[in-house]
Amino acid sequence: MPVRTSAPLPPEDPVPHLSRRSLLLSAAVAAGAGPLAAVARAADRTPKVLVIGLDGALLSRIKDADAPHLKALMAAGLTAPSSIYADPLAPTLSGPGWSTIITGVWPDKHNVKDNAFTGARFTRYPDFLTRAETAKPALSTYAVASWAPLTDTVFSTKVDTRVSTPSAEYDTGTTSRAVARLRDGDPDALFVHLDNIDHAGHTYGAASPQYLDALHGADAQVGQIVAAVRARPAYAAEDWLIMVTADHGHTDAGGHGGSTLQERQTFLIATGSALAPGSVRHDVKMPDVAASALAHLGIPLDPGWGLDGRPVQQPVPDDFDALRASLATRVDETGIPAALAGFTHTPPPGWSVDNSAMGGGGVTEWRGWSFTTDEFWTQAQRDQNRESNIRARNVFAVADGDEWADKPYTGTFDSTLVSPAYPVTGGGTAVLTYTTYYRHESPQKGEVFVSYDGGTPVSVRTYTADVPSRTETVTLQVPAGATSARVRFRYTGGNNWYWVIDGVRIGTA
Repeated sequence: MPVRTSAPLPPEDPVPHLSRRSLLLSAAVAAGAGPLAAVARAADRTPKVLVIGLDGALLSRIKDADAPHLKALMAAGLTAPSSIYADPLAPTLSGPGWSTIITGVWPDKHNVKDNAFTGARFTRYPDFLTRAETAKPALSTYAVASWAPLTDTVFSTKVDTRVSTPSAEYDTGTTSRAVARLRDGDPDALFVHLDNIDHAGHTYGAASPQYLDALHGADAQVGQIVAAVRARPAYAAEDWLIMVTADHGHTDAGGHGGSTLQERQTFLIATGSALAPGSVRHDVKMPDVAASALAHLGIPLDPGWGLDGRPVQQPVPDDFDALRASLATRVDETGIPAALAGFTHTPPPGWSVDNSAMGGGGVTEWRGWSFTTDEFWTQAQRDQNRESNIRARNVFAVADGDEWADKPYTGTFDSTLVSPAYPVTGGGTAVLTYTTYYRHESPQKGEVFVSYDGGTPVSVRTYTADVPSRTETVTLQVPAGATSARVRFRYTGGNNWYWVIDGVRIGTA
């Protein structure tokens, strides 16, 4: 039977109660975090998962803080800076943020728009501990939170133990309970939520010394929790995936909920047998936490679940991502930080951009198809829905007539992104997949063409209305005798909106 408890445990190092928001973080180096050799060793060990949530924590300030345990975890495994949405998809609040992390889907699926959780679709998109219990009922699952709505509302009654820490105990009680469960029990998957960093952000701002102090305190608590993992008698026979993450960022002055990049900042710090020490990646997103936990526990990810996350242990190569090291800083844009490298017009090998019909002038960064990042593109102009480009990862392609037209220009925006030639089998079917996000204003148009063996391109999809961020799947009827297929994405318009393309592939049906 699932247990719902709130009986206090003796605190290990009392600290004053600070409010609804949490004192968090801390991590000692988790052993067994090596790369390929460790993966082989892990096959004989029992998989275990620990997720620690640091409410309102900024990765940039963790790096500034006295946080030896978190920095040890970063050295031992993966560090992945990331970003989230903003309105109208959802504001940068804890309810939508933690729901995204815990369920593995974005707000357009779980439907949490605020901290009231009104209209949440947790039956359709349950938390990862519930999915683990459903797939493997023998697993021992545990969730403890300093913010009660997580354990009262987001995690379901299928979870073996859900604990909402009494407010008088706050993060000290949450830490003590997590340590006790690791010491005295045999949990397979745990979620621990700490809150004081967010409290410090609201009260003093992310630029304050008090925010750094809260990070330091949380770091010590993460250290206690990770030390409890390593002190387990069976630790040598266990394969732990430890993930530390946050639901949103904070402004320097304090607060969140808006669309600034600082409010939209999240991260993942993770150690485990499949993650290389000291590695840094930019293709990780919030829903990956749930997917990674399930995959580590040996639970196959059913496509019918509709997860947006993918396991961090299983990177998916993408042609555009290889461009990150060659991205340049701004030229004409003024709202983007001058030192931020984030765009190029040079495509990856095998790709090309046809600008033979492209108008002249306009903003340099967006003249024809560009390759860019979320942190660069969204700062070109906030609050025009660019923040809703949630399913593109790392570097993606964008045609942005709206930003291009912010300087004098001639003609129209007419640019075509051309893929490499993909192998296909003549007379059969193939499947074209790509991630897209399209915001429309007439007379703008997006067209997808496919050509075979260098022949005449044939239209397979046209966009003349808004399309939210999603993965498109197009079944192709391959002509008899054809051996290759090439895809073209043509954007035409003027001072209109934009089109994002990422993750393009052609495979078998």
